[in-house]
Amino acid sequence: MKNKVLRNQIGWLFVLPAILLLLIFLIIPFAMSISYSFTDYNILNPDAKKFVGLANYIQTFKDGIFLQSLRNIAQFVVFIIPIQLGLALGLALIVNKKRPFNLFYKIAFFAPVVVSLTVTSVLWLYIVNPEQGLLNSLLKIIHIAPQPFLTSTKQAMYVIIGISAWQGAGYQMLIFLAGLQDIPESLYEAAELDGASKWKKFLYITLPGLKPTTVMILTTTLISALNLMTQSMVMTQGGPEYSTMTPIYYIYRTGFTDRQLGYASAVSVIYGLIIIVLTVIQRRITNRKEK
Repeated sequence: MKNKVLRNQIGWLFVLPAILLLLIFLIIPFAMSISYSFTDYNILNPDAKKFVGLANYIQTFKDGIFLQSLRNIAQFVVFIIPIQLGLALGLALIVNKKRPFNLFYKIAFFAPVVVSLTVTSVLWLYIVNPEQGLLNSLLKIIHIAPQPFLTSTKQAMYVIIGISAWQGAGYQMLIFLAGLQDIPESLYEAAELDGASKWKKFLYITLPGLKPTTVMILTTTLISALNLMTQSMVMTQGGPEYSTMTPIYYIYRTGFTDRQLGYASAVSVIYGLIIIVLTVIQRRITNRKEK
């Protein structure tokens, strides 16, 4: 009995640091956000905060900028998930085969991931500059008119989608690569003996073998996409005309630029619930397909 109690105490000691970090950086801030969301808390005048009930929550559903940010993030998620996952799987299939300079390819494909998002965003600002950018210079060579890119309400979000897919695909590539290497080679050898084409081997061996990996990548990519902020903040500041404003960036601007921490807390609570609901729905859909 004493040994069992001792083992339990040692077990709690091992998990205590994780519990403390979870408490300090997640549970307490979330509880404080809920508390602040019912007040008119202003950072510049914290002592004057008053209880306003559901006023902040009601205001969010009338807030045109917040509703626009939800439409923007929905557009981002719909495009980024298939593009990034397709690109990552393609890169993984390339580096999975034994070929010369394979290590170079792996490093080159993964390199954008280790570069700070802020640095990447600044770099692409120069590349897609409408007047002096490298991309428009290349388009001019093939007789295509210069494009406005980030200064256009119709193009800005698609530019951010493309840059985000390029920057993040290397990480998913490594996970797909690990999944590909877990598929038994004997399955491919048996398929070859049966005369299966490369497409059929991919369709009936590779894709089913990658199902668990794909579900995990799909979940993490969805959550990451819903947290889009840095690219919009650095490259467009949410413009033009709020066409690249995202909920996370709007929460940041409202809370720390406009100093309306009470209202920003209400927006963050609502958006947090949206992320939880979407994640649960996505998990149920993928689990149902697996079964």
